[in-house]
Amino acid sequence: MTTPADLVVWLVLQGLSSPAARRLVPSSHQRFASVLRASRARPAASAKEGPSPDDYDGIIAAAARRYGISPHLIRAVIQVESGGNPRAVSPAGAKGLMQLMDGTARRLGVKDPFDPAENIFGGTRLLRELLDRYGGNLELALAAYNAGPGAVDRFGGVPPYAETQKFVRLVKTLFDRYRQGGEAL
Repeated sequence: MTTPADLVVWLVLQGLSSPAARRLVPSSHQRFASVLRASRARPAASAKEGPSPDDYDGIIAAAARRYGISPHLIRAVIQVESGGNPRAVSPAGAKGLMQLMDGTARRLGVKDPFDPAENIFGGTRLLRELLDRYGGNLELALAAYNAGPGAVDRFGGVPPYAETQKFVRLVKTLFDRYRQGGEAL
């Protein structure tokens, strides 16, 4: 059975972000609306369309080297979390490219979560901590990035939250695509 989340992933991978394609996605999936908007092929980011994760390649590469994380994974998290928008704020209050909550940002030493470099370095450090905590298990680290390590520990795996399951699936899908040399969305 095809779920709405599967439809979102399919639309993103197909690069379909026309108004007709967006109407296929239920309004409950607004979290992924930015991913759909960002999935349009673009020759280069323009002020009209806003930045993309590709605009932060140098910062992503430096954070990847510092924390031993694949730049493709960082780019996938940025794409899913904020669609490359450094000013993004979630309904829960997560901020910036990698959607850091205020308490987490403070713990990671991020003073301005809207500063792309601070946010990317903080988010990448958090990914490293979670990968270490879960023995390199990418699914558990991503689930903890989204739902918190307490939820992952409580459920002994990826929590049964639809949002978290979609987050893990979409990040892994984009990560695989980027690793295989696929174009940025």
